[in-house]
Amino acid sequence: MTEPRPLSLREISLFFFPLLLNVQLMSVSHSVINAALARQENFVTALAAFSVAMVLHLFIASPSYQNHTVTIAMVRGRRSLRGMILFVLLVATYVSAVLALVAFTPVGDFVLERFLGVTGEIASGARSVLGILVLLPFFTGFRGLFQGVVIRARRTGLVSFATGVRIGALLAFLALGSRWMSGGDLGAFALLSCIVVETALVGVFAWRCHLPATGEAEHSTGEIIRFAFPLAYSSCLQQTIPLLINAIISRLPDGPLALASFGVIRGFLFLLAGPMRNLQQAYLTLVRNRVDYAVLVTFFRRLGGGMAALMILIAYPLNAPVLGGIMGLQESMRAYIALPLAGCALYPVIYGASNLLRGYFTGAHRTGQLGKSTIYKTLYLLACWGLLTLVPLPVSGVALAVFLLTSAEFCEAWYLRRQRRRLFGPDSDLPQGGLRA
Repeated sequence: MTEPRPLSLREISLFFFPLLLNVQLMSVSHSVINAALARQENFVTALAAFSVAMVLHLFIASPSYQNHTVTIAMVRGRRSLRGMILFVLLVATYVSAVLALVAFTPVGDFVLERFLGVTGEIASGARSVLGILVLLPFFTGFRGLFQGVVIRARRTGLVSFATGVRIGALLAFLALGSRWMSGGDLGAFALLSCIVVETALVGVFAWRCHLPATGEAEHSTGEIIRFAFPLAYSSCLQQTIPLLINAIISRLPDGPLALASFGVIRGFLFLLAGPMRNLQQAYLTLVRNRVDYAVLVTFFRRLGGGMAALMILIAYPLNAPVLGGIMGLQESMRAYIALPLAGCALYPVIYGASNLLRGYFTGAHRTGQLGKSTIYKTLYLLACWGLLTLVPLPVSGVALAVFLLTSAEFCEAWYLRRQRRRLFGPDSDLPQGGLRA
């Protein structure tokens, strides 16, 4: 049997950059919403309410955010596809029920005002946003499944095209909704509507794609759930990080401004660090041996360095044209977030390393390690919360938020790298046995 041709940087680029474009287009949609809210009269409250609602939504809905990864790893035919559809429906029903509980019952007041510590006005706006987004998990859940089918077929350009259509739809729905809505409600309406359009389009693409024949055995619904559950709760715990950070900074003297600014910074992190999460899918789809892995690591280092440089450029040389001209932020807020935004330059590199390692453990079917890593990261933030309560630091809320976010991600990357060496040996580049092509 002949050895497979080694993976090249060109192959990785052709697979990865459409996915990178997809994540950046998705992040653009959040930045477009932030820009629309920043131009409203009560912009601080609108930005803070939408930011808090999205952080809470991401936490509650996070079990479904690994659907594309699970689809790539487990769906091999009609039987496993039916099992995956059942998993999507179960998770989406659970998530929608929890969102409704927060949006429409007193539980929301407890979570937002008592736990997160936001003001009554921000809490009311956040609950209204969550109420509009109650049905969103069904659309994002099936979008992930459809994207997994398309990515598995190596038609990643179709995923980016669907997201590009989503941006156009978002602009149209923002213009339409502004006639009778304002504040965070406008952002929630436009976001839900454009994702419905995107899901329908990528569903058509998935229907027309054919999964490559691998000769592998089909997976049952039970096997899919057992594989997906650690990824689901790991994803959920991942979203506790911004949730806990919001709870910490909301209680500081500059709480409302810090919440609004952190929402803007997270939009840029989504834009410039978010694409690094696709290293997990690139690993699962492309890597077959140690040589391939080494090429992917080289690709990651170059991409991470480029994203870090862009972060610094936006923070300072391009501060006025990007943060002021495009985002519409006032000069006082631009000055407030400039240094913290520059400090985020390390985040794409650390986040990329974490996702490369996450692909490694997913490929080895050791998803339990991913759950443990996020548990430890969450415990780290809880410890920081306790220490900061005892010894407050004389720094701005948004600077503290960026430090906590970056240091927590570093802790996870360090833990996963340590576990890889412990489980597979100090010189390992692939799980024992490698990956099936």
